[in-house]
Formats: sequence, structure tokens, C-alpha cells
Amino acid sequence: MSIPQDDSAIQARFDQAFGHHRGGRLAEADALYQALLEAAPDHFDALHFRGVLLHQCGRHAEALELIRRALAQDPGQSAAHANAGLVLQGLGRQADAIESYDRALAINPEGAETCLNRGNALRELKRYDEALTSYDRALAIRPGNLEALLRRGIALADLRRFEDALASFDLALSLNAAYFEAHLMRGVVLFWMRMLEAAVASFDRALALQPDAVAALWNRGAALVELNRPAEALADLDRALLQDRASAFAHFNRGMALRDLKRPEEAASAFARVMEIDPEFSWAPGYLLDSKLQCCDWSGYAAIAAGIEAGVGTGQRVDTPFPFLTVSNSAAAQLQCARTWVADRCPVAHEPVWKGARYRHDRIRIAYLSADFYAHALSCLIPELLEIHDRSRFEVFGVSFGPDTPSAVRERFQRGFERFIDARGRSDREVAAMLASLEIDIAIDLNGFSQGNRAGVFAQRGAPVQVNYLGFPGTMGADYIDYLIADPHVIPAGQESFYAEKVVRLPDAYQVNDRTRAIAPLELTRAQAGLPPAGFVFCCFNNNFKITPAVFDLWMRLLARVEGSVLWLLEDNAVTGRNLRAEAQTRGVAANRIVFSGRVPVADHLARHRLADLFLDTLPYNAHTTASDALWAGLPLLTCMGSTFAGRVAGSLLHASGVPELVTHSPADYEAMALRLATDPDLLGDLRGRLARIRGTCALFDTDRYRRHIEAAYLRMHDRVRQGLPPESFAVDRIA
Repeated sequence: MSIPQDDSAIQARFDQAFGHHRGGRLAEADALYQALLEAAPDHFDALHFRGVLLHQCGRHAEALELIRRALAQDPGQSAAHANAGLVLQGLGRQADAIESYDRALAINPEGAETCLNRGNALRELKRYDEALTSYDRALAIRPGNLEALLRRGIALADLRRFEDALASFDLALSLNAAYFEAHLMRGVVLFWMRMLEAAVASFDRALALQPDAVAALWNRGAALVELNRPAEALADLDRALLQDRASAFAHFNRGMALRDLKRPEEAASAFARVMEIDPEFSWAPGYLLDSKLQCCDWSGYAAIAAGIEAGVGTGQRVDTPFPFLTVSNSAAAQLQCARTWVADRCPVAHEPVWKGARYRHDRIRIAYLSADFYAHALSCLIPELLEIHDRSRFEVFGVSFGPDTPSAVRERFQRGFERFIDARGRSDREVAAMLASLEIDIAIDLNGFSQGNRAGVFAQRGAPVQVNYLGFPGTMGADYIDYLIADPHVIPAGQESFYAEKVVRLPDAYQVNDRTRAIAPLELTRAQAGLPPAGFVFCCFNNNFKITPAVFDLWMRLLARVEGSVLWLLEDNAVTGRNLRAEAQTRGVAANRIVFSGRVPVADHLARHRLADLFLDTLPYNAHTTASDALWAGLPLLTCMGSTFAGRVAGSLLHASGVPELVTHSPADYEAMALRLATDPDLLGDLRGRLARIRGTCALFDTDRYRRHIEAAYLRMHDRVRQGLPPESFAVDRIA
């Protein structure tokens, strides 16, 4: 600091002003600085430190002018250049701030704080590698700088070098075990690594230091949601909102918890509040619409859906891939949505785990990875395939990320694999490393982007071949997924450009089925199911979120034209029933002509299909497992082919069942065919009889035939790797 020595009055006034400034008495300090500058307009320190004071008060433009005036008097002052950088950051001018920091460091290369602030500016510009270098320089100058260690860890997390980030936070905590921010960020990184229990433990330590810290509460709430502990999560998030009602993050995660608690109406309100606070909040529009669809609240549907589709088209983070399947009837848009999600949430690892090794095994090692090895839709489809894989050619592993609740279904899954690994507590990188250590040849993602997914494992590239199969009906938009299992119906020829993966077409249906599924020997009556004693029964046992206003309009026209008919639906929540009955009445249909049933064990659910006459499918998201359920139970299902994988699945299953006439290609044809089937008992009876006759022989339920086809696909994928060839799209020839 250069203080004029020839004017004792000015020196005394500056010392007094600076004392107030350092003591936090900013108003008094500012008055004295101004008085001093009236007497000595070019006083360097008064210009400089009043600029610093105005910056502290948020008056950045005025602050910059003063500091620049000071530097005009003495451009060799490193501290003033550094403070100009801070002011420029306050103005959002990060690139200019970096130039100021560089001038400061050229004068004083030992400015640790300047290196730290320079790193912060670089990080704002997403220049993470350069930011890391700047933080490292700060630490070389001052090794015990806690904030530099913290910021270094954050930059490493930005670069998805999560293990290195944890090491930086741990070093900071070894120097100060009560460092709240390090515990918080450690939890955030563990969350991103999918080490959720460890993340909660870090948030617990942060909250022990600051019990009402909003960021720690909403982050712990987010981790508890992912751990399927939504009630605990909701308590945390409500606590966070007591501290800060305007926390968009807390409202967002509160919405996620409410979704899991089957309270979609409240979830929708939470997401709507997020958008009021921050209209640009990532993914909120999609979750808002999906929550409304979960309870069939269609208020504002057209406008919200249009906004989402427009946002997806321009690469905005407005919807996640799974809910978008219900919004969009465009394969190109679904690819864009998936690519945007992957780039943000699970980009390809900087350094893959598998580095090109060629394995030599007597049997090809295949690993199925899923969070759904329990009583889930997956358990209706794949268990028999796992049991009958050709063990002379394939060694079959299972890797589980989901709940470990003991059950007959869980035990069957475990028996179906030669080795079953519970990987819930392992990070994405650790799971990928495990795949590599086991020398897995083909890793198969049974989740895709469905709930509980671990796409981040595949981003680490733990196996030579990685496959998107069964759990997600569409592209994952990721370059690290090599193949997508499909068939000629779900992805017609010429549509490959809408899929990031290479397309493998099985000759029948892409969907496997389990022909050992039992149908309960129940003799249910209509009265027991809540159905009227007479009249035609249309049904749709799809999830409620698949019902759109256009589909419901069509259904209500059918009820109006088929006297005495009813529509039988599943009821996922009480709000759905209230909303759909009201929607029916607005369309001139009595509310009591919609009958709702709850969920029951699978065998009982299959049995009650006998009470229905015709299953009506949805669009743009078809029946999938529910279509197989209906066909296995012998119930005719009518579908309309869409333009995406998700909208063409039921058509694929009907072709493989031998009843392609139940596939229509426009809403008008769908409605006409439904009316014809409802008024022509002979036609409907013929279809029902045909389904009963061919159930044991049709391609859809010939699991061993399916096994031969998918194993042929695996063999071809593996052979290309052994030859050093890249993935390619191909079709599997039909095997007798």
C-alpha cells in the first residue's frame, strides 16, 4: 500500500476510513473515502479501497471505474489488478477478469488468492482443465489453502474425475474436520458416483455442523429419493423449505419424493413452483407434465407438451428421455432428447476402463445389469431366458443395482445366473472396473433410462460390447452403447439414423417372454371386479401416464356408440379416478361407465383378463409388458402403430402372436376396428379362439426359439470384436 507521507491529515483520514472498512462499518468508511477523494481526487488507496467497498455493496460498475482510476495512477499494483478481476467477475465478465488476474500475477507470481479467483473465473467459463491448473498453482504457493482444495475438488468433479475430487475434499477435511463445504461437496460427488449411502453419510456430517443448511438438506433429500426412501427425503426437503421457500432445488427434489410416494398431484404442484422460481430449471417442464399425466390431469397439456417438444428440438434440458416417450411421436426428437440428457448426466468417461483387451474364453461371458431383479415387469419377461441360455457357449452373470428384498422372484433371478453380484454400494467406475476384471465380453443394460438406471456404468466402458436391451424402448443417444436389440416392426428399415446404437433386428419380436408364467385358477365374477353384470368391456391396463387426451377422446366416442359398454382401467392413485370420471362427464359419458381396479399379484391380474372383451392400446406410448400379459391371457388387443420404437411395440407383439389384423395404422382405422370388434361377436370370438390355440406355438411365447435368435446376435457381436471390427447393424436370420 502506498500512503502519501507528506500530508498527515490525508494519511489520518485514510487510516480512519480503512479502519472502518476493515471493521465492517461500510457506510462510515464510504463517507470518509468520499471526503478524502474530494480533497485528493487522485489518491490511489482511496480510489482502490472505495472501489473494493462498492464491489462489496454490489455496485460493481462504479467499483470498476474507481479501481481503473487508481490503476491509471499506478499500474504496477498487483492487488488492484486482482481486485479489478473480482469486480469484473461480479459484472459477469469472466474473460476480462482473467486478463486482470493475469496482470496481477505477472507483477506478483506468488498471489495464491489471485490464482484461486482466476480458477473460479475459468470454471465459470467451463474451462475446467485450466481452472484446475490455476487451483493447483494456488496450492503450490499455499499448500494448506482450504478453499483452494475445495475448489480444486469441484473442478475435478466438473471433469468427472470423481475419485480425484474425493481425494481433494478428504485432504481439506484432514486439515479441518469441521469444514462444512468439504463434507457437502464430498456428498455431492458421492451422489454423482452413485454411492448413495456414502453420500448420505457425508450430508449427515455436514448437517451435524450446520443443522439447517438448505443445500445439505435438499442434497440429502435427493440421495434418499434415489435410495427409495421418499418419506425420509420429504422430511428433509420440507425442513429445507422452512429455511428458504424460494429454493428451486428443494422444490424440485420434493416433487421427486412425492412422485415416488404416489402423490403425483402434489408433485406437479412442486414442479410448477420450481418453474415459477426459475423458468430455466433443468428438466422441470418434463417432470411437471409427467406428474400431471400420472394422475391424468390434462390442464394445460397442449401448451406444456408443445413447449417441451420445442425445447428438446433446440437442445434444451426440458425433459428426460423416459417421460418424453409419452410426449413425442418423433424418433428424431427422442434421439435429441437422449443426447441432451447423456451430455449432461452421463457423458462418456475421459478414460475408459476397458482399453481394448481381447479376451479368450471357452464361453462368451455375458452380464445382464439391472435395478429390477425383483417383482417388476422385467420378472414377467426375462427369467426363463436366463435359465435356458446355452451354458456350453455362454457364461451368464447378473449385476444388480436394485433392492435386495428376499422373495421367490428374487431367488429365481439369482438361480438363473451362474454368478449374481449385488453392486448397489459400488460407484459407476467401480462396477465398470469389476466388469473388466471379470473379463465380461458383452455387458447388457436392462434399464436404459428407466427408473433406477445406472447408465453411468456404461459411460465408463467396462466391456468390449455394450447393449441397450428390453428396459428402455428407444435410443440411449450414447456413443458408448454399441447395439440396440430391436425387430423389423419396432425399427423399420431405413430408420437407423434415429438411433445412436447399431440396430440388431431379431426375426420375430424384440421382446422376450416367460412361458412359465402362471395364470391363477380363479373363477372371478364381474361383480367381484366391480364390473356391471352385462355389456361390452373395453379395458386398458397400461400405466395411467400413457393415457393422453386424444386417446381418451377416442375411447369416449366408443363408449357413446357401444350401448352398455364400460372402460376398465387400472387406478394408480385416487386422483386419477377423480380426474378421468370428470373428463368422461365433460365428453357426455356417465362417470360410472369407467371402472377402476387396483394392482394385484401377477397371476391374479392375468386371470382377471378373462372378464374383459377387448384391450385398447395407447399412443404414442404403446402397451409393452401389458400387451404380452393380455395376449398370454388370451385377450385380444387392438393397437395403432406409431412412429417411434415405444409406439410400435404392441404391433410387433401382435405380429409375433399371429394376429396382425389387430394392428392399425391410423387413429381413424383404430377407432373403426374397435367399433367393429365390439359389435361383431363372431369376429371377436374367432380372434379369442385363435389366440388360445396358438399361444403355445406362436413366436412370441416360444422362449427357446427366442433364445436361439438372441444368442446368434450375441455371437455375431462378439465375433466382430474378435476380428477387430467396429459395431454394425445387422439382422438375425430366422432359426428353426
